[in-house]
Amino acid sequence: MSLQLTGIHHLTAITANAPGNLRFYTKVLGLRLVKKTVNQDDTSAYHLFYADGEATPGTDLTFFDWPVGRERRGTHSIARTSLRVGSRESLAWWKQHLAGENVATGEIADIGGYPSLDFEDPEGQRLRLVSDGGKGDSHAWAQSPVPVEHQIRGLGPIVISVPDITNTEAVLTRVMNMRKVRDHASPDGEGHVHVFEMGEGGPAAELHVAVQPGLAPARQGAGAVHHVAFRAPDQETLHQWTARLAEFRLPSSGEVERYYFRSLYFREPNGILFEIATDGPGFTADEPLETLGESLALPPFLEPKRASIEAGLKPLR
Repeated sequence: MSLQLTGIHHLTAITANAPGNLRFYTKVLGLRLVKKTVNQDDTSAYHLFYADGEATPGTDLTFFDWPVGRERRGTHSIARTSLRVGSRESLAWWKQHLAGENVATGEIADIGGYPSLDFEDPEGQRLRLVSDGGKGDSHAWAQSPVPVEHQIRGLGPIVISVPDITNTEAVLTRVMNMRKVRDHASPDGEGHVHVFEMGEGGPAAELHVAVQPGLAPARQGAGAVHHVAFRAPDQETLHQWTARLAEFRLPSSGEVERYYFRSLYFREPNGILFEIATDGPGFTADEPLETLGESLALPPFLEPKRASIEAGLKPLR
């Protein structure tokens, strides 16, 4: 069997308002803050991780807090992040709930094969709720303001925008062993979307590639996505991916120890940053499950700098 990614691992976006971000993703979307830490390459910035009740790989939506202006939307970018819920009935609940929070939404519509509801966070982060039909495991968070049956179950699909799919498709299929399964018109009328799946497939394991040559290149800022990560079960599999990228002469970061998982970064041919990350050891490596996200967590190599790091961070609440 060929080397397989098993799905979306996490997605990391950008906020310029960490307190507002925390409020929206926990109080409005009902996700759990499972790790409050810092960007390991820029310790002046928070790195906030939101996930399901058990901080399961494939449910993490994370944010770097940087003092930047709004993104300029365009191609060469990750354009929309989907969050899975269990049913079309849940989408109806969410439409009403978001309206009650003064969040504008689109209409519930079938997009790319799934009942979907588009909306944006207060900084213009483009989001989509997708019904996955309740397939697969889910781990509700008991303290979520969202009823258990309507809680967000995880990530996927993720939509990226490229001006030309030729080389991107070659990397997705020949290097990353994804399978092209279908295509559809873009819901915004801008270009065509090609659907690629990993592992067992389904919305938790799909990447949707919108071909949009008419758009100018995006510029990252608040409301943008920084990178998307794909799942590798363990470190041995990650070693195989590292060797595979080298075999195809695709430049990469080499393996990076992130403490909660081990990572490998590279850019696909249109410049979008991809990561392959291991499922473990996970967020309970330094905190018990019951109290995840309640205090500032630092990986061991940053612990000696805790006092200066904490002094440089703004309060979140």
